Formats: sequence, C-alpha cells, structure tokens
Amino acid sequence: MTTDAPLPVFEQLRLPDTGLTRDAYTYVARATPDFVLHHSVRSYVFARAHARNQGLNAGTDYDDELLFLSCVLHDIGVSEEGNGDQRFEVDGADTAAAFLRERGVEERRIAIAWDAIALHTSEGIAGRKGREVALAQAGIGTDILGIRREDLPPDLANEVHALLPRMDLAYALSDAIVTQAKAKPHKASPMTFPGALLRHHLPYGAHPDWYELVAAAGWGDKPVGGPARRRAETPEQVGSLFMEYLEAGDLEGLMSLYEPNAHFVPTPGTHLVGTASIRKGLQQLIDTGARLKLELRDIRRVDDLALVSNTATLTGIGPEPVISTTTEVLRRQPDGGWAHVVDDPFFI
Repeated sequence: MTTDAPLPVFEQLRLPDTGLTRDAYTYVARATPDFVLHHSVRSYVFARAHARNQGLNAGTDYDDELLFLSCVLHDIGVSEEGNGDQRFEVDGADTAAAFLRERGVEERRIAIAWDAIALHTSEGIAGRKGREVALAQAGIGTDILGIRREDLPPDLANEVHALLPRMDLAYALSDAIVTQAKAKPHKASPMTFPGALLRHHLPYGAHPDWYELVAAAGWGDKPVGGPARRRAETPEQVGSLFMEYLEAGDLEGLMSLYEPNAHFVPTPGTHLVGTASIRKGLQQLIDTGARLKLELRDIRRVDDLALVSNTATLTGIGPEPVISTTTEVLRRQPDGGWAHVVDDPFFI
C-alpha cells in the first residue's frame, strides 16, 4: 500500500516520513472524513510540541513513528470500517492493531498503539502509561478541548490550522460518535465517554447517569448520613412532599423534586434554571421561614408527563400571603418517582 506519491503535508509539518506512516495517513484519509484526518494529524503535531516542551527527544526518549501512528489512527473507530460492537475507542484500537499487524509491526509496538488509542478519552489513566500513550492523549486533548494550548510554541496552532482546517471538529466528531451509538446503544454504556455524549441526545432519563444506575440496582442503597426520603410515586405526591420538605427545611429533599435542568419561579419575576440556581432559590425560601399550602385544582397526565395546577398560598416572605395558581410540568424519572420539569406559580 505504500505510496511514493507526494504528500505535501508531510514536508510542511515535518511529519515522520516512512512507508508505514504514509500508509497510515493514506488509510485514514480514505476511511474517514477530512475533519477526522485533520484532527488526527494536528494531534500528532501538538503531541510532538508537548514532548519538546518537556525536553524529550524523538528517537531516544520516545518512538516518534509510533507516536504518529497512534495519533493518526486514534479515531479510526468512527469510520465505517472501524465501527464494531464496542465503544468507539476500543473498536478503533482493534482496527488500528489489525492494520499495523498486517504490515509486520512487532507486537510490542502494536500493544503501545492499542493502549494509546483505547485510552485516549481516559483522563488520569493514559498519562500513567508509556510516553507515547501519554503524549498522544496530551496532543489529542489539546486539539479537542484546548488543554495545555498555552504550552504550544507561538503561531504553531495558526500554522497547523491553516494547513488542516478544524471544520467544527468537536461538534462534528461528537455527532459521528452519537450516530454510531444511536444505531448500536451497546457501544455507549452509561459510564463511558460515548455514553455521556449519547445522554445529551436522548430524552431525559432514557440513558441513566450514575445515581440512576445506583437507584435501579435493587440493593436499596441510600445516601450516607442523609435522612431516608420518600419519592413521589404519583404526580399528586410531588406537591405534598414539597410542603413537607419546605417545613422541615430539608433542602436535599426539595432538590429531589426537580430535574437537573428544571425551570423554577419561586417568586414573581425570579426565573431560575438548573440545579445550582434552583438550590439557591430554595435555600432562600428555607432561610426566610416560608411555608406553602398547595391545593390541587386539576391534573392532566399523558404517559410519563403530567400537567398539574394547584392553588398555592405562600407565607413567610412578606407581610401578606402570596396566593397564586401554579403551572407545573412533571415527569416520571428512571427510578419511577416524579419530579418537576417546570414549576411556575406565576405563569399567566
């Protein structure tokens, strides 16, 4: 497969120019979109820069050809040829190993490339392996997330981007991983990087997070040191638990009644979105000694969604009670309980 045809990028970026590196470059260029090829080569250039910054010399302190191979092949798992039944990093490592084995690369070097590719999304692990593995992850991390980009020589990033445009890499690559995972969900188990990406592209609760897996394990484990809390088994119970937890000053109990990206309007004109801001808003209600009385007006339930309206009487935040009609959207959670998606007592 080795070609003697001109590959200007090798000269322009001073890439290690051997028959094996040319084969790998040509293979990735054929098998993957340009954004993957460009990213893979940039990752090597940034990895090499990090090596120099650490005082490491190619050929003596690390295997430069192997570093290039590890970087240029590291995303072959998102190609059609590399799309097997494992997470894309492992599929890619197996595909790259087969490619190298066909070309007579010794098994010791193949094992290093396999580690570099399989572990390139494993923060805290790749860095503890051999130098080629650690350098490959460093270069890949720089190109994807800008990690340690401040350590690069001046103008290096501009030079390499001029030759190898980004083409919205981070989003394009994420989309490629998610496309595979949607077709083969077993490639993206919840505790993996592909699983974390897939979770953002599925309805809430369709792909569990760590605590949802714990809740579904069947062992009945509870938070250490925290009070045992009841979950809202029905949409109607959300309101009664809210009143109970507010009176008890139980912030974590109140938070259990909201999804992570929920919307909450605790007082007129105050619109809170997400866990951090909702937590602050609920703490303020607790600190003021607020009390709430909810009386169910109506409810509409469709499968795992419910639209609830209560008559709410809030006291303790001013000289006079605040009376309103709530608009609440609730959703059944993976553990079977119900929680707020939207909680707005002042929606008109």
